[in-house]
Amino acid sequence: MTTTPPPSPAAATDEATFMAGLRALKAWSGLSFRQLERRASAAGDTLPSSTASTMLGKNRLPREELLVAFVRGCGPGEEHVRAWVAARTKIIKRTAAAPIAAPLRHAAWRRPVIVAMALAMAFAGGSAVTALLGSGSIDTEETVVVTR
Repeated sequence: MTTTPPPSPAAATDEATFMAGLRALKAWSGLSFRQLERRASAAGDTLPSSTASTMLGKNRLPREELLVAFVRGCGPGEEHVRAWVAARTKIIKRTAAAPIAAPLRHAAWRRPVIVAMALAMAFAGGSAVTALLGSGSIDTEETVVVTR
């Protein structure tokens, strides 16, 4: 750890800035993921190094128990653990109170899927009608022109 104060979650207003703050906290600690795992274990928490690494690679809020183990492992103290948990809770409440945008994100896939399903059904229906109507061959009349 350095002599500078640890990064604070106070500026975190969304998941991305929160996770950027956690990455800064890890950098501030100067510890490797294995060292964080050992420190968390010594504090009675479970923090696999691979889980901590994966957590920092994403911009999603971690589960509270994972957050607590991580911040404790970094070592700034229990008051910082409480501040990080409070910031996480604040972001979750703000996200829950915001207009519902998540379903709209997923709505973009609905139209192409519905169109693809309709085309598949039309194709299958056309194939079935063709099969019911006969062999599918069309008799043609051939005209032969003889020139002398």
